[in-house]
Amino acid sequence: MELLIQLLLGAVGGNVGGALFKNLSLGTLGNSIAGILGGGIGGQLLAALLGAAAPAGMAGTAAGGGVGGLVLMLVVAVVKKMLVK
Repeated sequence: MELLIQLLLGAVGGNVGGALFKNLSLGTLGNSIAGILGGGIGGQLLAALLGAAAPAGMAGTAAGGGVGGLVLMLVVAVVKKMLVK
């Protein structure tokens, strides 16, 4: 269940990043895909760093997914922009 929440909030985070940084947006589908991947990775990293008994619990998982999605979307967009030049 936690992984599903991480993936969903990763997609949300990716699309929020695309809306905030319009010049780096990958489009809705691209933002969502990068966000989903980032949400899964970010959520798992946060869980590993904080451990299973983290006081934040589900809120920490959700935050890790959303932030991970946003960060990976931005990284992919910057790399894409650098390769186009």
